[in-house]
Amino acid sequence: MNGTSLDSRTRRATFERLEAGVFDLAVIGGGITGAGIARDAAMRGLSVALVEARDYASGTSSRSSKMIHGGLRYLAQGDVALVKEAASERQILRRIAPHLARLTPFLIPTVSMAMAAKLRAGLWTFEKLGGVPEAERHEAIGLAELRRREPLMRTDGLNGAILYPEFLTDDARLVLANIRAAQAAGAVVLNYAAAAELTGDGVVARSTLDGEALGARVRAKLVVNAAGAWVDRVRALEAGEGDTRLSLSRGIHLVLPRARVPVNATLILRAPDKRSIFAVPRGAFTYIGTTDVFHHGSDYWPAPERSDIDYLLRATEKALDIAPIADGEIEALWSGVRPLIAQPGKKANEVSRKDEIWTSPGGLVSIAGGKLSAYRAMAERVVDLVVERTGAAARACATADVPLPGGEAAPDLAGMAPVAAERLTGLYGSEAQAIIVDGAGVAAEARRAVTHEGAATLEDYWVRRSARAWFDHGAGLDALEPAAAAMGALLGWSAQEQADQVARCRALERDSRRLLEAAPGMEMQA
Repeated sequence: MNGTSLDSRTRRATFERLEAGVFDLAVIGGGITGAGIARDAAMRGLSVALVEARDYASGTSSRSSKMIHGGLRYLAQGDVALVKEAASERQILRRIAPHLARLTPFLIPTVSMAMAAKLRAGLWTFEKLGGVPEAERHEAIGLAELRRREPLMRTDGLNGAILYPEFLTDDARLVLANIRAAQAAGAVVLNYAAAAELTGDGVVARSTLDGEALGARVRAKLVVNAAGAWVDRVRALEAGEGDTRLSLSRGIHLVLPRARVPVNATLILRAPDKRSIFAVPRGAFTYIGTTDVFHHGSDYWPAPERSDIDYLLRATEKALDIAPIADGEIEALWSGVRPLIAQPGKKANEVSRKDEIWTSPGGLVSIAGGKLSAYRAMAERVVDLVVERTGAAARACATADVPLPGGEAAPDLAGMAPVAAERLTGLYGSEAQAIIVDGAGVAAEARRAVTHEGAATLEDYWVRRSARAWFDHGAGLDALEPAAAAMGALLGWSAQEQADQVARCRALERDSRRLLEAAPGMEMQA
């Protein structure tokens, strides 16, 4: 397979290519870190293999707040280097994938002139560090303008707000774009292929798809462990590397109808514990997040607690003039964990988001921590290390200049409903036209997910290719059956397999809502 088309019907051939090759680099993990490393290394001319135990971006990389931001709060913590890198990387992503870096106003309410002055000083530094264009620099607005812009905001005790631009993204599709770009540059990539064993000269990968008995021994000069929340688990495949270096923090988000929480900008709201939470408009929805509490266990679907939900709802109701939000109004929610470098004695929200690289006595390179916004720079550092360790002949890093798939000029979707056009261009960028040519709608998206985006299960399409699980009415359950039919026709699913795929997704949705009270007229969900 070559080009940017990840065709999930060619999995057997991909396993055979993994078995047959001897690679400069094998990457374990298909989240944003592994995807960025694979793309960078392949573009420099290294031979690269990447294996992911589940679907691409199925861990932390699809459960973020979906922001590409500079992280102003890290400036307050003194992490100037981290802020500088993230602020600069925003502009690079905007250049190479404009559909995945959508400029949007962020608004921070202020309670005093002193607070406004402090924020402005921080933003001035942030803008200098990140090379923010003059036309996109922050502004201070008074109380009257704040009320005009955000009529829902409770303004008692406020004296105005600070507005500044940041970027929103679709995190899972950002990962996918990097994976596809890596393949186009020559990498052999495969999802649902778990690292089962480290061999000293590579890794043994085995299929994790139901009913698929495939595997490969992947020979490589160097193995990089970029398994996110599962970094410690992969490290433990080596003798003597069973200690714990990660600390996991749980973050959840609630999705509500935009009509219920009609905010215009991304609002940064103060929670009772003085943390900041976000209310983010996205199409027909507003999502609220996030929490930041320690979580035990690297679960694939980390279970939230009722206190997480109440924390977000009560903080939102306190900041905005809205009626109390009932559980039944929540369209969807997602929960994820952040793989942070353990810092005993600190609270979850105090733990640094810096990345660290470790090398085991056996030569396994592991990377953990880091921010979504700075993934490209983080990958560049890792690949510099790979080139040094392997002695491979390599070209200079070019990932800051070459567009990601979909990053060319977006098609003109005039005539399409604005919300639908925004969704399509946000997901597919310049490739949106291909969806329209194929008839648009669920079936066209599902077919492309199989033939171009490596989707092997209905969940892959529903959660990570189309984002319908979180940003569609009724959690996108109405899309499941037509999507299963379209995917099944390509993947050879029987009627029973299609039904099973739908049932699995419905079970995931039910489980995600198990802490919510049923809406009036609906049965309580088990």
